[in-house]
Amino acid sequence: MSFTARDLNAALWAAADEMRQVMSADVYKDYLLGLVFYKALSDKILVEAYELLNDKKPQNLEVAQKIYEEAGADKETWRDLQAELEDRFGCAIEPTKTFSAFYQQINDRTFMLGNISQAFRDVEVAGGGGYEGLFDDFDIHSKDLGKTPDKRNSLISAVISKLAAIDFTLYPEDALGDAYEYLISQFASESGKKAGEFYTPHAVSTLIARIVTHGQDTKYGFTVYDPTCGSGSLLLQIRNFIKDDVKNGIDRTHAVQYFGQEIKNQTFNLARMNMMLHRVPGSLQHLRNGDTLDADWPTDEPTNFDAVVMNPPYSQKYDAVDGLLTDPRFAPYKKLPPASKADFAFLLHGFYHLKDTGTMGIVLPHGVLFRGGVEGTIREELLKKGNIYAVIGLPAGIFFSTGIPTCIVVLKKNNPDRSVFFIDGSKEFRKKRAKNFLDPEHIEKLYTTYVDRKDVEKYAHLATYDEIEKNDFNLNIPRYVDSSEEEEGIDLQATFDELAKLEEEEKEVDAKLAEFFRELGIDFGGEVR
Repeated sequence: MSFTARDLNAALWAAADEMRQVMSADVYKDYLLGLVFYKALSDKILVEAYELLNDKKPQNLEVAQKIYEEAGADKETWRDLQAELEDRFGCAIEPTKTFSAFYQQINDRTFMLGNISQAFRDVEVAGGGGYEGLFDDFDIHSKDLGKTPDKRNSLISAVISKLAAIDFTLYPEDALGDAYEYLISQFASESGKKAGEFYTPHAVSTLIARIVTHGQDTKYGFTVYDPTCGSGSLLLQIRNFIKDDVKNGIDRTHAVQYFGQEIKNQTFNLARMNMMLHRVPGSLQHLRNGDTLDADWPTDEPTNFDAVVMNPPYSQKYDAVDGLLTDPRFAPYKKLPPASKADFAFLLHGFYHLKDTGTMGIVLPHGVLFRGGVEGTIREELLKKGNIYAVIGLPAGIFFSTGIPTCIVVLKKNNPDRSVFFIDGSKEFRKKRAKNFLDPEHIEKLYTTYVDRKDVEKYAHLATYDEIEKNDFNLNIPRYVDSSEEEEGIDLQATFDELAKLEEEEKEVDAKLAEFFRELGIDFGGEVR
């Protein structure tokens, strides 16, 4: 029997049903995703251990668990096996703490939540610290799981039992990473406004990834930076558009270097898990838990990247202290973005870290295109330097966290003619219930139009610098692209003719009615003769 990625998605989402009944999505996602990650790691270790001991794949996880337990009972065998597993995975899970072992304990009625809590801690302290703090948000004592220890134990046991029925080894190699991404998107859909904290819709991520890799897709060791990386979904899209040189055996896809910052610890850990399940080696992951604006990327690591991608929180307050005026990210603009709206602060931060040959794509609310004051001054300075390359208007209602219209601002450091290409993509969507969706055909149209950089009536316009200057550096899309539909003209003569015709018809009807009433002996005006 063959299993598909869709089957895996359905099985994992079914496991969420156990938690969906008792807590909100933004809470239970941390528990479910933590358990999924631990099972994936545990199953990989079981299968790898079996192959090391028997030089073949196991029939199933149950067989692998049995052999693993036998190896654990022999001190010499376990010492050698443990060393090999730690070298390959950064940790070796004890036979009594594998996911399969927990399932057995549940069936034997010996499972205790403390067991899994200890297992998580063992993984976190193992190896070179690659798993450090990974399960910080998995609180087995939280009342969200149940008011009593028995109820908490019962809930986690039910979820483990559902997940235990899934053998990840039966699915295509990339299926688990994709399924993890699917779960994150489903949680985002249920979380509403809180979704913006950790997820960028797949379609938007795809469009931005295609834009920033355009012209750079054959670069080996491509570097991408997301200063507000959330779950890492936007970062991970990049490798889908990097081209391998199959003829010469050059694998560029798996040489992409990922750099990301995330302020919230639980979301930061989610990004780490997402990277690992997408089989990104630790040497290519450079993720930091920190405030992007307050604590810039450390200078002892690469600080300029081939691409910068961002979907920051919109119009968020930030600490615009005077000291930032001397910060190289903001100093060239003489003024700081307003403390009440960090949109341009995020933009300038990301742009500072862009290579001279790179491309940046950032999602922002439309207000950045036309707001005055300090923001207007910063926008004018960017335009005078030719740094704003394109503005792509997106449909309203495509994000889980907000219904406001947004746009993608594309920036480059090498745009000598200082022109700006505008695309009005506000009508490129498919409506489903209360949400709008970008389908592949919409993404393709937006991307090919961006690449062509040519005028399309009522859709796209290449504005010269002089044109932008005449508009006082206002980038509001309707100033450059008139996408309004002309109202159908009214033919006054035809209307008068129609009214005259109706009047004649009315007279004919009145005459017939008068004749009819006369035959009945009734005056047409209403009097009886």
